[in-house]
Amino acid sequence: MTTRREAILAQIVTQLQSVDGGVNGRVYRSRVEPIARGESPAVIVEPRQDQAAQTTIPRLDWTLTVAVMVLVRSPVPDQAADPIVASLHAKMMQDLTLGGLSYDIHPNGVSFEMIEADQAAGVVTCEYNVLYKTSLTDQTTL
Repeated sequence: MTTRREAILAQIVTQLQSVDGGVNGRVYRSRVEPIARGESPAVIVEPRQDQAAQTTIPRLDWTLTVAVMVLVRSPVPDQAADPIVASLHAKMMQDLTLGGLSYDIHPNGVSFEMIEADQAAGVVTCEYNVLYKTSLTDQTTL
């Protein structure tokens, strides 16, 4: 049995498989190896942190910060990533419950990093806070 956090991350990857902008299904979960030139543009989904607060007994309210990174190669990387970012944002916000796993999603910000590589590259990171609940004693159930 997986935690609700793991189920949420898997659902986000599934929702983003059809993101526009030439990604063609190259959506990865917590990928650590470099993205080759032929693999970009690509999207990587990874957890940043998960904070709990006990507001009602016997439940915990969680705030899962998820980074969705768009990797592109282009002379103007942020410009090339823009349509992908627009598409992934629409997909992230289309179902705020992620199929019943969460109760809300809040955009948290966007950061930009330009990288000198074999070809100019960039990473646009979109952060989202996913709000969900679990049982006080079991992270797999509500």
